[in-house]
Amino acid sequence: MIDIKLIEHIFKAASISRWNDYPRMANLVELDKQAHKFIIAYFIAKMEKDVDMRVIIEGGIFEFLSRVAVTDIRPDVYHQIVRQKKDEVNHWVFSVLEPMIEKIENGEFLKRFENYIKGSDYPKERLILKAASYFATRWEFNIIYQTSSFLSDIEEIKNKVEEELEDYYELIGARKIALNQKIAKLVDLSGRLRFQKRWAQTPRIPETAVLGHMLVVAILGYFYSLSIKACDKRLENNFYCALFHDLPESLTRDIISPVKYGISGLHTIINDYEMQLINDKILPFVPEHLRAEFAYILGIREGRGEEEKWVKNEFENRTFKNGKTQLCSGSLSICNSDEFGAIDGKALKYCDKLAAFIEAGLSISYGVKSKELLSGFNEMFKFFSQNKSIDGVNFFTLCEELKEEFNII
Repeated sequence: MIDIKLIEHIFKAASISRWNDYPRMANLVELDKQAHKFIIAYFIAKMEKDVDMRVIIEGGIFEFLSRVAVTDIRPDVYHQIVRQKKDEVNHWVFSVLEPMIEKIENGEFLKRFENYIKGSDYPKERLILKAASYFATRWEFNIIYQTSSFLSDIEEIKNKVEEELEDYYELIGARKIALNQKIAKLVDLSGRLRFQKRWAQTPRIPETAVLGHMLVVAILGYFYSLSIKACDKRLENNFYCALFHDLPESLTRDIISPVKYGISGLHTIINDYEMQLINDKILPFVPEHLRAEFAYILGIREGRGEEEKWVKNEFENRTFKNGKTQLCSGSLSICNSDEFGAIDGKALKYCDKLAAFIEAGLSISYGVKSKELLSGFNEMFKFFSQNKSIDGVNFFTLCEELKEEFNII
């Protein structure tokens, strides 16, 4: 499904600090910025016509992998280098990433990657991704600005940031964000997830935020979708379901499973309150034409039988046809066409667990471990040993390879 070296490459972004020559109230890292960029790109793209959402996803992944390859070069320096040495930079990036991605889709993913970084096609999708990257950077700068007023160049940086906004005015979503309209509330809400740490009760290296974790799960979901040869809409829905799966935690914060499920009746109370918050503080800010689809992406559906009126479960297999959600207990292979709008919720749960397994394993391999990390790592390894595959994609083999790579006995 995905190469171990590529997983390590993705997680490097959690250790790449941004704005590290400015005082910061919080550590700002590349992984979180990229996750925020993907979220913003989704909303901007959905407000435009004739946008290829698969290109938004794949182009964003190509740009992300490329950016990590050039590590922590300052953005202004990086852009100056690219302007003068674009072909040389692309060739070097390609040489770094080729061994990690050459086997994916029997080389087809590699071809698309090369065509994207070397080409100039898909101008609208590229503009949307560039605008999303800008707004994610601008959101970060608003944090930096609060603590940097004493620096001599901060006003110059501020003016440059504000001037760039004009480059994206042709995009409806960009104008709405700039004018602080409803969609800007979702940009802000999702951005706050970078302040909520994963595994918050135990030291860990590298630290990852909920926001970055969401992107890791989405990328794993994307590569899973390639493995099962998912149609475009199924791939799109899988990616965004994973990308937004923890969005409500911006309102409730993460409640660890032993607490959530260890107290009788607490899970139901939390779910009810979460639904209330989603209805009050998320869905009203989603463009009306997108609201039903976005609720489906979040896993919201009408209850059945004795269930409550509305249920939220992003990890259910389901389809969305004629505006109605239909649960699927078995494989979705018979629904692998765009008209069904399928989501492989059960597989995305595997991706979520795999991301947590990697987070714990990386820290243990660096020598920073605790009873909680070791217990979580071993429990997830046991889960995958008992639930090896889903729809023919073997997660356990990957876990075994990762365990060997982490040198964990």
